[in-house]
Amino acid sequence: MVSEEQKRVLDPEQDAAALKALTHPLRIRLLGMLRQDGPATASELAVRTGESSASTSYHLRVLAKYEFVAEAEHRDGRERRWQAVHSVTSWSNKAMAAAPGSQAWVSLSRRAQIEHLEASVARHEADIADGRLGEEWVEPSGIGDLMPRLTPESLRELWEVLDRKLEELTTRDAEDPRAAQVVFLTAGLPLAPRAPAAAADTSAPAGTDTEDAS
Repeated sequence: MVSEEQKRVLDPEQDAAALKALTHPLRIRLLGMLRQDGPATASELAVRTGESSASTSYHLRVLAKYEFVAEAEHRDGRERRWQAVHSVTSWSNKAMAAAPGSQAWVSLSRRAQIEHLEASVARHEADIADGRLGEEWVEPSGIGDLMPRLTPESLRELWEVLDRKLEELTTRDAEDPRAAQVVFLTAGLPLAPRAPAAAADTSAPAGTDTEDAS
């Protein structure tokens, strides 16, 4: 579980420049790589992203300016290594909605999370196929897209229960050598009722529970 010290809580008024710095897709990607895979040099990140080392170096310096990344311990004195300062970037949805322009950043961030999920699915499938993950991970892995009907209070309670349970399990497994990094994305996105003419649209697989391990 992520502690409060590992979170970066952004305020749309005080951190407007930092939010703007994170609107660049490559910076979001670089920050995600450092969080997921650990410290790296600009050259190493350039290879992974297909960008030039000059480009990754520039964007890392921008991220450092706004305290998203910082220099890590160097293997040698030739090239600096970078690490993420925090494990999670968070914010108040209410505060973001009230600040002009900030809601657009929230939308961008959510779509970056979807891209992360797509990349994680591909990486997970390749790791299973190539034997980098054992068979014991096949059954519990999966993605669900359940669509329960909840009140605002129940949705908030669900988030709180997930946070508590994740903290419990993370603490329990901290010293277990079998533990592996798990990409665990959650979403709670209420939807307004559709107009009658749109209600017959069946293009979305509503209510399915694909690859659920329950």
